[in-house]
Amino acid sequence: MNYKLFVILVLVLSISVTAQSPGAILKRAEKAMGGAKAFQNVRAWSKSGTITNLKTGSMGKFRAETSQPNLYHTAFDLDGFEIESGFNGKSGWERDSRVGLKTLTGSASLAQHAEAVFRNALWFNFKKEKSKIVTGGKSTVEGKAANVVLLNTVKGVEIKLYFDAATGLLLREENVCGDVSETFIYDDYRVVNGMQQPFHVKMENGGETYVVEFAEIKPAPLIARTTFDFPKVSGEPLPDIAKLLSELQSNEDEVEELLDSYSYIQRSTRREVGKDGILRDKESETYQLSFYKGNRIRRLIEKNGKPLSRNDQEDADKDAAKRVDEIEKQISKSESRSKSGPPSEEGRRVSIAEVLRASKLTNPRRERFRGRDVIVFDFEPDPTFDFKNAKSMLKFFGKTAGVMWIDEKDKQVARVEATLFDNYNIGGGVLAKLKKGASFTLEQERLNDEIWLPSLADINLSVRVLLVKGIDLNQQIKSYDYRKFTTEVKDAKVGEPKNP
Repeated sequence: MNYKLFVILVLVLSISVTAQSPGAILKRAEKAMGGAKAFQNVRAWSKSGTITNLKTGSMGKFRAETSQPNLYHTAFDLDGFEIESGFNGKSGWERDSRVGLKTLTGSASLAQHAEAVFRNALWFNFKKEKSKIVTGGKSTVEGKAANVVLLNTVKGVEIKLYFDAATGLLLREENVCGDVSETFIYDDYRVVNGMQQPFHVKMENGGETYVVEFAEIKPAPLIARTTFDFPKVSGEPLPDIAKLLSELQSNEDEVEELLDSYSYIQRSTRREVGKDGILRDKESETYQLSFYKGNRIRRLIEKNGKPLSRNDQEDADKDAAKRVDEIEKQISKSESRSKSGPPSEEGRRVSIAEVLRASKLTNPRRERFRGRDVIVFDFEPDPTFDFKNAKSMLKFFGKTAGVMWIDEKDKQVARVEATLFDNYNIGGGVLAKLKKGASFTLEQERLNDEIWLPSLADINLSVRVLLVKGIDLNQQIKSYDYRKFTTEVKDAKVGEPKNP
C-alpha cells in the first residue's frame, strides 16, 4: 500500500512539474487570451485613451498602433509635453518636444525592435525568431500568484513574463536590454474581437511611472506606413543625395590606399544563448591585422584572451608570411590578365556607395551621432534596379534593408544596421542558404583626422550548409589599437608595426 502511495505521489508531482513548464504556461496563456490564430489573424491594432504621470499628476492623450510583422508606434502628451517613438521595420526612433528627434542605437535600438516584434506577435513566434524560453519560477503581481517565463531573444533582450496562476492571463512584462529597462503591469481585461485585451496598463520607464486607461482598442483594417516612419521635421535642407554618394565613393577609394599604412588589433567573440536563456561569450580569437597592397593579412596572437604558445605563435607567423606570398602571386596573375583585357568587374569589391545606388533611400534626416553631424536615412532595395545582372554581392544587398549614418563633413559611413528580409542562396542554395532575419551592424570611428575605420561589428545569422547542416552565428567583432606602419614583404612577423 505504501509503495502504491509512493508511486501515486511521484506521478502527481511529475504532472505538476510538467504543467508548470514554460511551454505549458505559455500554452495556457495563449488559450486564455483567445488563441494564437485569432490574434495573428488581425494584422493591425489601434489603441487610444488617456495617460497620467503618477509623480507629477500631469495628464494627456495616448495612442498606439501596431502592424504585422514588426511595425510599432506610440505617442502621448502630458500637459503639452509630447513624447513619440516607433519602429518602422528598419530602424527605431524617438522624439520629444524638448530634445527633438533621434534614431535609436545600441541597447535602446535592440529593445525597441524586440518590443515591436512582441507587440505584434507576443510569444507565439518565439521558435521562428530563435528566442529561448526558460522558467522564471513563481512570483506575485499586485497580490496575485503568478508563474514566470523568461523569453530571451538572440540579440540578448530579455522579456520577463508574469502570468496569472489562476486565469493564465499576462499580468506583468519586464523588458531588459543593457541599461534599458521597461515594465508594464496589465489589468482590466476585456474581450475585443475574440481576444482578451488589457484596458489598464501601468508603465515604468526611466524613473517615471505612468498609467494608461484605454477608451478604445480595435482591429485596424489599414494603417498608413507613414504612421511608423520618422516624423517630418523642418530644418536645414539636406544635401543632394547623388552628390553625397559620389563623394562617399571617392572617399572609400582613398581609404583603400590609406589602409596599406595601418595595423590594428581585432578580437572576434562568439556568443551563444545558453539553456537558461542568457547570452554569453563562448570563445574568442584575437588577430593583428595589416594591409599589403590592398589585401588584408591576419596574424593570430590570442585565443580566449590568452597569448598563444611559442609553437602556435610561430605557426601563426608562418601563415601570415605565406599570405604575403599568395598576394604577390595574385598580383602577378592580375597584371598578366590586365595585358590581355580589362579586369573582371566581378572580382572587384562592392562599395557602400554602390549598394546605396541600388537602394531606395527614405526618411532622410539630420542628427548628431558620437558628437558629429550626420545624415541618417533608411534604405531598402530599389525595385527598378537590375539586380538580375548585378554582381553577386549586390544581389545579396538587394535582399537587405536597414538604416545608415553618414558623417556630413567627412562623407564617411559612421554606422550601418541591416537586416536580411529574404533568404539568400549561395550556389543556387546547394552550397548554403542564409536565412532571412540575419542582421548586421557596423560602426566606424574617425582616426588621425584622415580616415574612418571599423570599430565594432555585430553579426547574427542562421545558415544551412550543403542542404543539411544548420549553423547559428552570433558574433561580435571589435577593432582597436590602430597604428601607422610600413609592411616589409617576407617579414616573418607580417603586421608588426614598423616605425610607429
